[in-house]
Amino acid sequence: VDAMVWLVSRMLADPKHFYRSYTTAELDRIMTARPTIKTSVRAREMNLYRRYFDLVADGSKTIEVRVQYPNLRNLAAGDHIRFVCGRDDALTRVKRVTRYPSFEEMLDTEGPEKVNPTSPRDQQLANIRRIYG
Repeated sequence: VDAMVWLVSRMLADPKHFYRSYTTAELDRIMTARPTIKTSVRAREMNLYRRYFDLVADGSKTIEVRVQYPNLRNLAAGDHIRFVCGRDDALTRVKRVTRYPSFEEMLDTEGPEKVNPTSPRDQQLANIRRIYG
């Protein structure tokens, strides 16, 4: 699986790969010759808007807000998340998962400066509601 993911990311990195045909033998050769991955960390990938990604990447945003969709129910402390924005990514580790009945309660408990240090509480609520409806 890691080899396939690596191959797809390599193919998508350069448009010239879209206009070329590959034999299965050639794809096997490319995948076999891939560089060894230094880390065996399996990370869940999550997309972020650029303004939030930059804050996560520089360490000033320490809390990420997500609605508990079925695919996130088993997220737990110690898991790794690779936040992705375009071609940039930031690997993080989950310290804790806390569930709140409302966004207001979450911001009041955690503090809005941890969720988005560049935006006031009211603006954060409006942004969260725009994203999650």
